[in-house]
Amino acid sequence: MCHVVINKVFDLKGSMRSRFIDPSKESSWDVLLDENYLQSICCNPVYVYPHSKCVLMQAILADTEFLAQNAIMDYSLLTCIDDSTGELVVGIIDYIGTFTLDKRVEMFLKKTAGKTLPSVVYPELYRKRFCEAMDKYFTVVPDKWTGLGADVKY
Repeated sequence: MCHVVINKVFDLKGSMRSRFIDPSKESSWDVLLDENYLQSICCNPVYVYPHSKCVLMQAILADTEFLAQNAIMDYSLLTCIDDSTGELVVGIIDYIGTFTLDKRVEMFLKKTAGKTLPSVVYPELYRKRFCEAMDKYFTVVPDKWTGLGADVKY
């Protein structure tokens, strides 16, 4: 039987607006947010192999394309690191928020009231922001295959 040791869980949306939990108030079961994750990876980067990042990003792109086509937004990437193996465990969660008329009105009102982009955005814009952030959140570390064949001319 496999024993999984997970100390930190992150709910990542690709946004910095109100996405921090005060560590002094943190309990062992709190789910941390984007700003906590970025603070954490400054000291402890999350490295993935090139092929793993490629598979991860292809899955994220395909899943979020499906969600955007179905007017779904406000989802997150639940991210955990198994401390016993160093493996990354991820999955898209909270994908029931549809971009309904009330969300459109909220976006319009927030946009006209302030100078910053509202937190509620069209599903395709949400997808773009989400995917760009997820791409930046995971750093590629070279493996034994990196660079092989780069100098080959076809």
